[in-house]
Amino acid sequence: MRRATLRLSALSKGLLTAGRRLTQESKGPSKHGVLNMHEACSPIHVKHVRDKLREIVGVSTNWRDHVKAMEERKLLHSLLSKSQKGLPPRRMKDSYIEVLLPLGSEPELREKYLTVQNTVRFGRILEDLDSLGVLICYMHTQNHSSKMSPLSIVTALVDKIDMCKQSISPEQDIKFSGHVSWVGKTSMEVKMQMFQLHNDEFCPVLDATFVMVARDSENKGPAFVNPLIPENLEEEELFKQGELNKGRRIALSSTSLLKMAPNADERSTIHEMFLSTLDPKTISFQSRILPPNAVWMEDTKLKSLEVCHPQERNIFNRIFGGFLMRKAYELAWATACSFGGSRAFVVTVDDIMFQKPVEVGSLLFLSSQVCFTQNNYIQVRVHSEVASLQRKEHTTTNVFHFTFMSQNEVPMVLPKTYGESMLYLDGQRHFHSMSVPVALKKDYVVEP
Repeated sequence: MRRATLRLSALSKGLLTAGRRLTQESKGPSKHGVLNMHEACSPIHVKHVRDKLREIVGVSTNWRDHVKAMEERKLLHSLLSKSQKGLPPRRMKDSYIEVLLPLGSEPELREKYLTVQNTVRFGRILEDLDSLGVLICYMHTQNHSSKMSPLSIVTALVDKIDMCKQSISPEQDIKFSGHVSWVGKTSMEVKMQMFQLHNDEFCPVLDATFVMVARDSENKGPAFVNPLIPENLEEEELFKQGELNKGRRIALSSTSLLKMAPNADERSTIHEMFLSTLDPKTISFQSRILPPNAVWMEDTKLKSLEVCHPQERNIFNRIFGGFLMRKAYELAWATACSFGGSRAFVVTVDDIMFQKPVEVGSLLFLSSQVCFTQNNYIQVRVHSEVASLQRKEHTTTNVFHFTFMSQNEVPMVLPKTYGESMLYLDGQRHFHSMSVPVALKKDYVVEP
């Protein structure tokens, strides 16, 4: 089967656009990428990504050996650089990689990725993106004089994943590509794209931006990473966008509803919603009723519990971040379907902060809730917390934000309490971080 050659996917128009959006037109990769050397790039098989990561870090696939492997990594501490200036600069093409998921040419892979509706499980795609992002960063920071890397690279943030208007078939090959697009002192931004084969051409499915951080060999403190040198105007634009993304994240953090009061428009919105729920038959702030075609926010919750087994560990013997994303997404999708009364389709994933690692053996509690709706769009928030079997104290590890599109127009969701009002405003902010929403097309099919 003939496959189209991919240029550097991060330089396509999709990644040079700052705003979050659902792509209006499905176009192939840019034919004028700067990294023409990648015409000869041979993609690696997706099943080899985690094998390569284990080789780079030097860990065993046997759970019984994990303590010994981590002890051996302590010896790599002397290889860490004392400053970023002591590390050789790298180019964007140094970390560029393509990974093939051959669902069409290797049908035995299909069942792992298959939904009951004969589409591709998006949760599995999140797992693959997470592993790929880590491998890309190891390629950027690789030290050719040492077989094993002294760095522990972990996912800090899923900044955004924007879906294109493109169906995902379980019977056609998928290709991922990506590279490091921005570097700080100890952090790296990774741009990734996913394509699927259609009429002998790989067409775009999604754009993703992840932020990774480098830690020392024992994953106890920050470590310096190689600086990044843009080589032309397009790469300078990508690097500049990385700086803007960092500034945007800082600004959003400073205006978080956990730190600052809602603005005037948001306060007015909450008050109007509150007034709409007062019972006109009584003169009381305590008597609340639902307006037509509305649902109380507290009635939209779904919860799940996972026991974190060694099978789901990452190369550092913590629970794999992709597994956490998959479980959160699947719960969010079920919540959106249950709330909307029809199949839901993911539009955007954004602002997933990995606050604390999840240890093997933990109890993982996931709580999903609809926090904002508009027309046929559903904003779902998933809160993740863990507890050990010995201690009952719960600790927050992640908060996930998903935007879904329902086949039908959905009810309005209304908060009852001040806390729920803040969740509503937070969901509204995440929803409005997209550009103008588009209509749902029949070929747009992405499910868990």
